[in-house]
Amino acid sequence: MVAMALSTAFTKLFGVQHPVALAPMGGSAGGALTAAVSRGGGLGLLGSGNGDREWLARESAVVADNTTKPWGIGFLTWQIGIDAIEHALEHEPVAVMLSFGDPSPFAERVRRAGAALIIQVTDLEEARRAVDLGADVIVAQGSESGGHGARHGRSTLPFVPVVVDLAAPVPVLAAGGIADGRGLAAALALGAAGALIGTRFQATTESLVSPSTADAIVQGLGGDTERNSILDIARGSRWPSKYTARTLGHPFLDAWRGRETELTADPHARQAYQLALAQGDIPALPVWAGEAVDLINDLPSAADLVNSIAAQAEEALARAGKE
Repeated sequence: MVAMALSTAFTKLFGVQHPVALAPMGGSAGGALTAAVSRGGGLGLLGSGNGDREWLARESAVVADNTTKPWGIGFLTWQIGIDAIEHALEHEPVAVMLSFGDPSPFAERVRRAGAALIIQVTDLEEARRAVDLGADVIVAQGSESGGHGARHGRSTLPFVPVVVDLAAPVPVLAAGGIADGRGLAAALALGAAGALIGTRFQATTESLVSPSTADAIVQGLGGDTERNSILDIARGSRWPSKYTARTLGHPFLDAWRGRETELTADPHARQAYQLALAQGDIPALPVWAGEAVDLINDLPSAADLVNSIAAQAEEALARAGKE
């Protein structure tokens, strides 16, 4: 399938062909994946996470070597200081995306550099703050998303149009539970200007995930995913309590489900996690996966995937209401 162009406020803002953005996933969205999404006509976003300077320099060089198309950098807002933003801006991204935490200390610096400010939100309070800060794009993340999101988040279908109405005329990207062109078409029908897609892009040839993780995503079912804080506690990850993570099944989930407080207070349990990790009994990282994981059954190039998602969206929109 060859896609034409679904023109939206998002595609016009960045001069990209398709209304598709790569979720800047730490551990997955390195330079090769970011470049491939941008080459395919979407907006690649490098998953810098905590802003590690050496990682950012290495992976941004990979992007620059593999595409001349627009690309950006994403951060976990709660993990970074202004230095991370300064370092990122040295690489001249067209956009900086801030997720999970207070973006206000960084917004003006991003804007002053001429980069577009993308802010991901998980509730209406965060959406209002993003509007007040002058976000150029707002990502409305529903609870179906893989990886981290709001503990008490709302589903993508009802959440996105509320944010679209609140943020207008700021373009909104839908995120959470979108893994093919039908999901993109639904996002556009809800008034979004495109979709930010994560789990689907983990299962591509350019993703940084291990082969075993990619295979788990291809084999996984949405009903096997669950949102939890157990694996963050066991790993000693200091995620704010507001956010939990949707993952595929894991032995520690089965052992500690519903006992988060007990796990937090038990150093021996966390030591057992590290021992199991060292012995190879559990994967190096949890398998972050969203509820649309059932739709993922192959490992394509991300550039080809962007085009096929866009083409499928066009078909879905053309077909809607005609059968």
